[in-house]
Amino acid sequence: MLVIFTFFYFSHADEMAKKEEIRKERVAAELEAEAKRKAQIEEEARIDAEKRTAEREAKAAKREADRIAKWDAETQEIRNATAAHKAEADTHAANIAALEIELDSLRQATAKTTAEELALEKRVEMARIAKRNAELEIQRKTEMMIRTAERSAVAKMPPPVPTKRRR
Repeated sequence: MLVIFTFFYFSHADEMAKKEEIRKERVAAELEAEAKRKAQIEEEARIDAEKRTAEREAKAAKREADRIAKWDAETQEIRNATAAHKAEADTHAANIAALEIELDSLRQATAKTTAEELALEKRVEMARIAKRNAELEIQRKTEMMIRTAERSAVAKMPPPVPTKRRR
C-alpha cells in the first residue's frame, strides 16, 4: 500500500508540480499583466497630472499676465490723468498769475483815481472856502462902506424940500 500510495503520490506530485508551475506561470502572467496595467494607469495618471499642472500653470501665468497688464493699464491711466491735471493746474496757475497782475494794476489805477478824486475834491472844497471867504469879505466891505457912508455927512440925504400943495 505504501508503494501504491507512493506511486500515486509521485504521479500526482508530478502532475501537481506541473499544475503548480502552470499556476505560477499564470499568476506571474497575471501579476505581469497587472503590473503592466498599473504601469500604464500610472503613466496615464502622470501624463494627466502633468497636463493638469501645465494647464494650471498656464492659467496662473495668464492670470498673472492679466493682473500685470491691468496694473500697467491703471498705472498708465493714472500717469495720463496726472499729466492732464498737471497741465490744467499749470494753465490755471498762469491764469492766476495774469489775473493777479491785472488785479494789481487795477488796484494801482484805483489808488491813483482815488488820489486824483481826493485832490479834485480838495480843490473843489478849497474853491468853495475861497468863494465863501470872498462873499464874507464882500459883505464885510459892504457893511463897512455902509457904516462909513452913514457916518459921513456927504452921504446924508438933504432934508426934504417943502412943496406947496395946491388945493
